[in-house]
Amino acid sequence: AEKIRKVCSSAKEPVLHIVVVGFHHKKGCQVEFSYPPIIPGAGHDSNTLPEEWKYLPFLALPDGAHNHQEDTVYFHLPPLDGQQKCVYGVSCYRQMEAKALKVREADITRETVQKSVCVLSQLPLFGLIQAKLQLITHAYFEEKDFSQISILKELYDHMNRSLSCTALEGSQIYLGLSARDLILHFKHKVLILFKLILLEKKILFYVTPVKRLVETLMTVLSLFPGIIEHGLADSSHYQPRRSISEDFSSPEIISADEESLSMSTTDITNISKELEGRYDVSDQPDQSKPCNTTLDTHYLQPHAGSLLDSECEWETLEPHVMDEMEGKVDVAHSNMFDTDSGLPITVQPQSATGQGMLTSGLISGLQEDQYGLPLAIFTKGYLCMPYMALQQHHLLSDISVRGFVAGATNILFRQQRHLSDAIVDVDEARIQIHDPELRKMLYLSTADLRFADYLVKHVTENKEDVFLDGTGWEGGDEWIRAQFGLYIHSLLSSALQQDHERLLADYGTAFTSAWKITHNYRVWISNKHLAMASITPGHPFQGQYSVADVKIRLSHSMQNSERGKKIGNAVMSTSRSVVQTGKAVGQSVGGALTVAKSAMSSWFSMLAQPTAAVSASPQSAD
Repeated sequence: AEKIRKVCSSAKEPVLHIVVVGFHHKKGCQVEFSYPPIIPGAGHDSNTLPEEWKYLPFLALPDGAHNHQEDTVYFHLPPLDGQQKCVYGVSCYRQMEAKALKVREADITRETVQKSVCVLSQLPLFGLIQAKLQLITHAYFEEKDFSQISILKELYDHMNRSLSCTALEGSQIYLGLSARDLILHFKHKVLILFKLILLEKKILFYVTPVKRLVETLMTVLSLFPGIIEHGLADSSHYQPRRSISEDFSSPEIISADEESLSMSTTDITNISKELEGRYDVSDQPDQSKPCNTTLDTHYLQPHAGSLLDSECEWETLEPHVMDEMEGKVDVAHSNMFDTDSGLPITVQPQSATGQGMLTSGLISGLQEDQYGLPLAIFTKGYLCMPYMALQQHHLLSDISVRGFVAGATNILFRQQRHLSDAIVDVDEARIQIHDPELRKMLYLSTADLRFADYLVKHVTENKEDVFLDGTGWEGGDEWIRAQFGLYIHSLLSSALQQDHERLLADYGTAFTSAWKITHNYRVWISNKHLAMASITPGHPFQGQYSVADVKIRLSHSMQNSERGKKIGNAVMSTSRSVVQTGKAVGQSVGGALTVAKSAMSSWFSMLAQPTAAVSASPQSAD
C-alpha cells in the first residue's frame, strides 16, 4: 500500500526530471545526469533515452550554442508510453573555460565546457521555471565541479513543492511573455500571425539566440485564450508512418479523436457542404433548411506548400461522430443582439481564466471552458515546437504532421521554403508568405486594420510610462490578451448567427471560408457552448467607412507592400534633396520644408489613386 501511495504521489508531481546535458568531444550531445533516472532502474549517469525522447540532448543544448555564453530553450517532448500529455522542457545553457574547473574529468579535452541544466515538467510554466532554473544553473557552474549534484536534487524537490496546477490559472503562466513588446515590434502583423495559426498553416519562426525565438513564439500563442494553459497537451504527439495508407486496414480500432483520414479536395468540398446543411443556426422546428453559409471552393483548391497537398495527410471528424453532434449547436439567443450600432466594442473583456469549471472536451479531449476554449488547434498532428533541433528536420515533411508552429535558429530551415507556408523573420518583423492565395486569405479587412491600429496606438502611447512596465491595464500585457480574447469570442459568436455571412465579412470572406474547413473550427462547432449566448456577435470594430480608414489603409500599404516601401523611400529622398537644394541656393529652411511638404503631398496623391490596387496586391499581406 505504501508503494502504491508513493507511485500515485509521484505521478502528480509537476516536475518529472532534472537533466544535465553536455557536449562530449567524441559522442556529441548526450545526457550526463538525470534525477530521477529517465529509464527506471538505470543509474543517474545513464545516457540511455527512450525512443520518444531521442532528440532531448539536441533540444536542451541548441545548435550554435558555442556562439553564446548562455541561452534559454523552451521545447516540447512527445508523451512516453502510457502517458497522454505533452512534456514541457525548459533548458538553461552555459559555457565556461575548462581551465577554471576545480575538478577536470579526463574526457574534457576542449578549451570550453558546454552544458545545459534542464527541467522536464507536466505544466507549461515556462517563464516561472526558467526564472528558478537560471539561478540554480548559475550556482551549479559556480561550484566548478560538476560532480556536485546535490543542488540539482534540491531543485527537483523544491519545484515539486512550489509548483502546482493552480499556477495555470494566474498571471504566472505568462511570466516572461511580453505582449507589449510583441505589438511594438510586429505592430499590425501580430493579427496576421494570429490568423495564420487559426488557419493551421505551417509556420516557421526564425531568429537567434534561442531565448528570443521561443519567447516570441510563445507570446504569440499566449494571445489565444487558454492555449498555453490547456491547449498544448497534444501539441507534440504524432505517429510516424511509412505511407499514407499504412495502418488503415489494421483490425485495431482507433478512437475518433485520434484517427486521421486521407482526403481529396473533392472530399473536403463535400464535407464543407455537408456541414453547411447540418449546422442550421435557427431554432425552428423545420430543420430541413440549410444555413446560408457558402464556402468559396476557389479557396479549397490545393496549392503549393498547403495542407491540402497530395503528399500531405488531411483529417476530419469521423462521420459517425458528426452524426452524433448533429443539431447540438443551439443559438436560440441569436436575435438578442443588436449589431447595427456601428460603434467599436471597447469594453474591458474578462480574462479567459477563472470562468467557471473546466471540462474535458467531448471531441478535442482538451480541458475547455464554457465557451469551448481553447480551440483544438494543436491536435491531430498539428505540432507546436517552440524550438526545433536540426535533427528533427524530417518532421517538416512527415505525412503524419499536417502542420506546425515551430521555431528554428539554423539557416537550413529558412532556406527550404517549400516545407512551410510562412516564415516569420523575428529580427526584421517580416512575414514571408509564399502562396498568393494564402496572402489573399490574410488580407486585413478595414475592421481588422481598425483593431490592429487600436492596439498599436494604446501600446505606443503608454510606451514611456515608467509606472506601467507592462503590468497596467490599458495598453498592458493583460489588456492586449483580453482584446484578442474579445476578437476570438466575437468571431466564434458571429459564426453561430443566422446572418453570419454579413457578420463574418468584416473578418475577411476569404479568411473565414478557409477557417471553416479547419480542424479547430469543426471541433468547436460540433458541440454546444451555451455561454456563447452572452457574447455580442460581429467584429468589435465593425462600422461604416471613414476618412480615418483610408489613412489606416494607406499607412498599412506604405509600410508593408514593396511598392509602398519604394515610394516611401522616394518621398524621404525627395524631401532631403529639396532641403539641401534650398540651402545651396540660399533659401530659408522653412521655405525648403514647404517645398518638401508639397512634394510629399504630390507623392501621396499619386499613391492614393491606385489605393485599391495596392491594397489588393499579394505583397500587402506580408
